[in-house]
Amino acid sequence: MNASKQYLSIYDHSRELSGLKYIYSVVSRRAGGLSIGINLNVNSACNWQCIYCEVPNLTRGSPPPIELNVLENELRFFLHEIMHGDYMVDNVAEEDRHLKDIAFSGNGEPTSAEEFLETILIVKNLVDEFKLLNKIKIRLITNGSLIHKKSVLEAIKVLAKINGEVWFKVDAASEESIQKINQVNLKTEQIIDRLKLCSEICPTFVQTCIFTIDNKEPTQKEIDAYINLVKKAKKNIKGVLLYGIARPSMQPMAGRLGRISIDVLKNIAEQLKNNGVVSTVSY
Repeated sequence: MNASKQYLSIYDHSRELSGLKYIYSVVSRRAGGLSIGINLNVNSACNWQCIYCEVPNLTRGSPPPIELNVLENELRFFLHEIMHGDYMVDNVAEEDRHLKDIAFSGNGEPTSAEEFLETILIVKNLVDEFKLLNKIKIRLITNGSLIHKKSVLEAIKVLAKINGEVWFKVDAASEESIQKINQVNLKTEQIIDRLKLCSEICPTFVQTCIFTIDNKEPTQKEIDAYINLVKKAKKNIKGVLLYGIARPSMQPMAGRLGRISIDVLKNIAEQLKNNGVVSTVSY
């Protein structure tokens, strides 16, 4: 192997590397290999503004209309390159050459696209076309804020039929902490209700980013509130994905954020375990 070869890395999730409008690829810590990303928010607009977000020029809002034919053609092309071309050899380190999932993620909240259901149906058709059903996961990475919308629920029902799962963002539990981290007004009860609604129709994991602010770790009070929230949903969810910051924030508070100790993540994982919740740690 060429030692100077630059492969995809967990430390760089640039959407521009593929040269395509909606489709990109990353090596994902939590997925454990190559992930094909679908970025519906090409204008870098999101209805949240998390302080650790790696997206440059993030703005509040929703995506422009999705060019469904472009998305379909790009995803078909990309899958062909990965399955039958040299993409893996040219761009992915040998140990990561496993296609793990197709993930709706990108530069904002994917469910805010008016055509979200149609994009799920496109993925369903291509998964069938490339005979990938039950060989890879189809993942929705979401802040859960629009889960209650009828069209979003219909899309998640389709997702469940194609080996899908939802990674549902919960970074904090108190209203104060949610406002500080995600910069939205949200009550704990709303999170729990939406988690239950989602998990009733599709396997759902809580995903949580933990980091320091001004060199301070989350307080035990904040951790306790988080554990209590997860406990209330534990009968519904499949588990918790804990992770720290791997790539720098592009938001105004970036300079105040730091990487958390892995011991803190493991400690939270242990507390979750003691409360009957399965969790994994990605550092």
